[in-house]
Amino acid sequence: MTLALAVVKTLLLIVGSVITYFSFKAYRRTRQRALGYLTAGFGLVTLGFVLAGMLYELLGVHLVTGILLESLLVLAGFVVIAYSLYVQ
Repeated sequence: MTLALAVVKTLLLIVGSVITYFSFKAYRRTRQRALGYLTAGFGLVTLGFVLAGMLYELLGVHLVTGILLESLLVLAGFVVIAYSLYVQ
């Protein structure tokens, strides 16, 4: 089960990083603020999805603390993404 979780988290990191990279490229090409916020939001969501497992496995942080931090980062990322859709 741990291996399956590690594989899924790795895939999330790869796909999230690719999406963040492409949104950053679009931001650099157009310099639109909304795309900058979108990039930051995708980055926060990607970081949040990966962070709990890394903190637990590598640093020995309690799993509940890691999951709380993960959830807060994902929440913040979604708020920034929503804001990017609002900003012109």
